[in-house]
Amino acid sequence: MRFQEIQRMAKGMGINPYRMKKTNIIQSIQRKENNIDCYDTDRVDHCNETGCLWRSDCLSLNGNAKAN
Repeated sequence: MRFQEIQRMAKGMGINPYRMKKTNIIQSIQRKENNIDCYDTDRVDHCNETGCLWRSDCLSLNGNAKAN
């Protein structure tokens, strides 16, 4: 997902993404959705959230190429 799309999604949820980095925006979205704000954290090593919107991007950030 492109950065502008992520910003648009955040704004639609009432999150002000101004001057926020991608990771912080996504974690804010996760919190707003009452999910664990785990994007781009060590949790990816044992993540079982196969339906997560951010999964493939998160795995690639952490050097883990398998996006089951």
